[in-house]
Amino acid sequence: MGKVATVFKIYPDAGKENEVVEGLRKSLKPESIQLEDVAFGIKVVKAMFIHEDQEGSTEFEERIRKIHGVNEVEVAEETLI
Repeated sequence: MGKVATVFKIYPDAGKENEVVEGLRKSLKPESIQLEDVAFGIKVVKAMFIHEDQEGSTEFEERIRKIHGVNEVEVAEETLI
């Protein structure tokens, strides 16, 4: 099969942005990660993962939710590569 690139928008609890970034890097090792300003000091973490298309993004979403400081997670983009 093919590979899929999935970008997640991760909404951290207030002031927990760096903790979430470090948690992602240690536990899931994303291909890329960045902080984006949303509004009024609110930041979102965008993380991209590349995986086999059979795996699906739900498993990643569940693992992201377990990271301390994560408030909400959503799939922002998903594409075959």
